[in-house]
Amino acid sequence: MTMVQKNKNKPKNPFLRLLKYGRKYRTLIWQATACSVLNKIFDLAPPALIGAAVDIVVQKQDSLIASWGVKDIFSQLLVLSFISLIVWGLESIFEYAFQRLWRNIAQNIQHDLRVDAYSHLQELELAYFEDRSSGGLLSILNDDINQLERFLDVGANQVIQVTTSVIIIGGAFFILAPEVAWLAMLPMPFIIWGSVLFQNILAPRYAEVREKVGLLNGQLANNLSGITTIKSFTAEKYEVKRIERESLAYSKSNQRAIALSAAFIPLIRILIFIGFIALLLLGGLQTVEGKLAVGTYSVLVFSTQRLLWPLTRLGETLDLYQRAMASTNRALNLLDTPIAIHPGNIPLPLEKVRGELILENVSFAYDNGFPIIENISLKIPAGQTIAIVGSTGSGKSTLVKLLLRFYETHQGTITLDGIELHQLNFLDLRRAIGLVSQDVFLFHGTVAENIAYGTFDASLPEIIAAAKVAEADDFINKLPAGYDTIVGERGQKLSGGQRQRIAIARAVLKNPPILILDEATSAVDNETEAAIQRSLEIITKNRTTVAIAHRLSTIRNADCIYVMERGKIVEAGRHEELLEKAGIYAAFWRVQSGLR
Repeated sequence: MTMVQKNKNKPKNPFLRLLKYGRKYRTLIWQATACSVLNKIFDLAPPALIGAAVDIVVQKQDSLIASWGVKDIFSQLLVLSFISLIVWGLESIFEYAFQRLWRNIAQNIQHDLRVDAYSHLQELELAYFEDRSSGGLLSILNDDINQLERFLDVGANQVIQVTTSVIIIGGAFFILAPEVAWLAMLPMPFIIWGSVLFQNILAPRYAEVREKVGLLNGQLANNLSGITTIKSFTAEKYEVKRIERESLAYSKSNQRAIALSAAFIPLIRILIFIGFIALLLLGGLQTVEGKLAVGTYSVLVFSTQRLLWPLTRLGETLDLYQRAMASTNRALNLLDTPIAIHPGNIPLPLEKVRGELILENVSFAYDNGFPIIENISLKIPAGQTIAIVGSTGSGKSTLVKLLLRFYETHQGTITLDGIELHQLNFLDLRRAIGLVSQDVFLFHGTVAENIAYGTFDASLPEIIAAAKVAEADDFINKLPAGYDTIVGERGQKLSGGQRQRIAIARAVLKNPPILILDEATSAVDNETEAAIQRSLEIITKNRTTVAIAHRLSTIRNADCIYVMERGKIVEAGRHEELLEKAGIYAAFWRVQSGLR
């Protein structure tokens, strides 16, 4: 393997990736850092003030403050009190400032990262979602980004303040008592080495924790979506055991990480104790021998605590950091996922769309496997209705996904009004197509909001007019709050037929030049089917319509019917022509009409 390949395969540092992502907050970060440093400087002043007080009491007129011209003991103490007031005030001001700044930075970055990640997620092709659980993606968008927020809230400031303590107190030691300063610094190399070692060991453990919580969230989301199935098959105990298994795996991976991170503080305390005792004993001996001033010794003893004891929080900070970096990697990896589908660069003004679709030698397979569609060619004239029928798995719905560019063809071309689909701006392309599918998805909200979905500026009279065309107005007015009735998650408060008619009203309101009906009446009763059929006869007039159908009675008046089997077009013609051929279509018709 070459050096270039090694560098390519080497994982990127999550902290550097985070800094690069948050570079627009550079000024705020510098301000927050400055406030953290200034707060710590004033926080470190009390040991010096205590040393000055001891100096006044012991040295009296020979104290440091006396050298400023204040000889009276009480006046010296007053001056020291005034200095203390300023120090405490500034420390409080800068603490308020750094807390507010760091928390705002945390809120801004987590907000930006969540919105950017979700926005990027929406641009990814359908294959990406089919390979991943929605719960796992939710875990990244919520848990992982919240974990990053927690580190920025607390951990960043702690790292800066510990670093500031080491620099300032270490410098003060070498100025005041260079002969004993090294005693306080003795544990430092071991603490730093131990921190790096723990970081390297903890990183993979926290990556495993994030993976396990993603699997747990995925299973929870899946179960909540399928609660009706769980109840109908009395599988509650089975699902509880499955959740218990996933939760236990997450808990154990967390426990393995905690077992290591919890050992950090006791080990650090031992090193700190060694440095503190060494300074206490040897510094005390030097003070007794007159080599070190009493005030200076007091400052050193108190400052040693202020220097070393905060290092015990490195374990907590390190824990936050590693959790945050594992989460950052997952969120930024999502953001870095390449978009496989080119958005197209030719605009498609809606008013200029005629609606002629032509497929020439089109082939497609999922994940380069067995071909679902093989060498299909067909023409859909502008303003006409064509139907595609066939047995389950023949490739009908896949064809719809290709027309909407949810997937790219592997071979052949699809054109709209003479322009290849992959050249058209796909947002314009999808605006030109209205899809009514068998699996209607309604969002949690009102009936009116669901009808207006995609046509967000529609007025209530326009919404009602669309509902009337879809023969939905009557049942909507009978709902508890009419058009303001909340439909529930996925429209669970409505029947299948009611959801289907709302979906048709949504398509009517959108008023696209091309309409795709993917098994739009397959899951409704005969009465609802008749109502939907009357609606479709109105909205398909002078509009290019592609109807994927299982019930042949709904497409018998189509201008042309294509029969698909195993990804190929095997028959084509009008209803009467296909019956005369006595082929596959005729066999389907005999079964559905009760003829033998």
